[in-house]
Amino acid sequence: MTTSNVTEPAAAPDHGNLRASAESSERAALLLCLSKQREHLLGALDGLPELALRQPVLPSGWTCAGLVQHLALDVERFWFRQVMTGEQVEPDEFGDDGWQVRAEVSAAAVLDLYRREAELADKIVNATAMEAPPAWWPDFFPPGFHLDSLRQVLLHVIAETACHAGHLDAARELIDGSQWMVLT
Repeated sequence: MTTSNVTEPAAAPDHGNLRASAESSERAALLLCLSKQREHLLGALDGLPELALRQPVLPSGWTCAGLVQHLALDVERFWFRQVMTGEQVEPDEFGDDGWQVRAEVSAAAVLDLYRREAELADKIVNATAMEAPPAWWPDFFPPGFHLDSLRQVLLHVIAETACHAGHLDAARELIDGSQWMVLT
């Protein structure tokens, strides 16, 4: 009886699966980054009473609740539901001015809206190819500004959310002295 030292050649790599795996890893990393920014901004506001969430902190007059509503309507809803899927979203009880919270809308309702829009956005991101172009592009942006793919939209939303999380950090410290993250 003889044994052979010949081994079967390795199967050629499946480049389609490699691309899908890389895209899945990229998507997971970007969603984790966005999730951490969302967590940061909600954490910065944790425990603030209604009145404090509606209190203008800076001379420009925005409120913490208004900034969160802006992120819900003008960032999460706008970029993912409207731009990426082309969904026609009609104004609801929150109105169409993201920065102005209506008197009859509670700050808790605004925070819930933000969480809902984030969940819907995550579903869209998970169902859309990273290279997918926007389904709709608004005509009010300057000619030189255009995001060409879900990847670019995600990066834009991460940057905007992180920027506003920093604004909320500063606002919270001005309101009651609390800090979300203290580095020593």
